[in-house]
Amino acid sequence: MTSELKTADIGLIQRIIPHRYPFLLVDKVVDIDGHASATGIKNVTMNEPHFQGHFPGHPIMPGVTIVEAMAQTAAVMVGVALDLADKELLVYFMSIDKCKFRRMVIPGDVLKLNLTTTRGKPGGKVWKFAGVAEVEGDMACEVEFTAMMDIPKT
Repeated sequence: MTSELKTADIGLIQRIIPHRYPFLLVDKVVDIDGHASATGIKNVTMNEPHFQGHFPGHPIMPGVTIVEAMAQTAAVMVGVALDLADKELLVYFMSIDKCKFRRMVIPGDVLKLNLTTTRGKPGGKVWKFAGVAEVEGDMACEVEFTAMMDIPKT
């Protein structure tokens, strides 16, 4: 892949994927190595709306939002690699496999979302990814997923 690792700040993330509050779940993407791998950073805060009901008095980040944060990281990685900023990229889940949760994620945690592409190439629509989410080196979630990249024609 590329020899120069890249980073996407929140401004670039919003130019690549359409997600916005309350469903934008990644704050920064670092160590972007082409479309091969990247690491998303999610700062988990108490003011996120899902903590009002999941669970009152014992806030835990829902597992589905952890998986979604990994998917958003993957989309940003591909978007940076293929120069898709401002191109109206849409990404759709096709499957979620081998998903396991190992640790609760709570407000105050910094969630590191380590993504690797296992299938996909520029111009292709179907991509597969493997992800591991961790907090302070402890695995919180692992998953494999397939997504369709609705990449605009240029």
